[in-house]
Amino acid sequence: MGFTIGGIREIRSGSRRRGRSSECTAVAEFTGLWGWDVVPGARAAAGACSCGRPDCDAPGAHPLDFAPEVPAGATLDDVSKAWAEVPGAAVMLPTGRAFDVIEVAEPAGRRALTRLERMGLPLGPVTATPEGRAHFFVAPGAAAELADLLYRMGWDDPTHLDLRGLGPGAHITAPPSDRGGLGPVRWLRPPALDTATKPPAARLLLGTLAYVAHRSRA
Repeated sequence: MGFTIGGIREIRSGSRRRGRSSECTAVAEFTGLWGWDVVPGARAAAGACSCGRPDCDAPGAHPLDFAPEVPAGATLDDVSKAWAEVPGAAVMLPTGRAFDVIEVAEPAGRRALTRLERMGLPLGPVTATPEGRAHFFVAPGAAAELADLLYRMGWDDPTHLDLRGLGPGAHITAPPSDRGGLGPVRWLRPPALDTATKPPAARLLLGTLAYVAHRSRA
């Protein structure tokens, strides 16, 4: 991908040395280190969305239609120039490209994460949203295969398990951005060089996620 350890240090210290915003620093990590595309997103305050539509059905939780995405590989300087056009925008990541997401209730996600770490299974990044949802980053294609994968594991209905796959066309809000005016999204497991660029296959995590989600709902 063309980055170096020195480049990592530059990106991670850029906000202190150059006065860059935390959003710019985060976006530069996502594009430059992990190879993710980033989309500027709307913010919400007092129930009103920064997109300006009074009938917005997802205030502060969707991409800004007029703002171009920042492509994978963009540098801190590239990001700073792009974000200057949309100051205060939320940081959003499109799913279905470098990764898909399996979404589950946060309490179940936390318990599953603990189990998976004890089992020594490969894990990608995991976030928690202020709505109480956990997002597990997995290899692309998982969303389309979710129902079939669960069926082969003996689970009939992902809806009953409160599991959801997010793939092409969907977006998630990334840390440290606020989502929907409810508070910031947080890392439960931050990106790392060995897994962020190659997230695990969903089948490696899904059995544990389904079991814990089922026990939680029961």
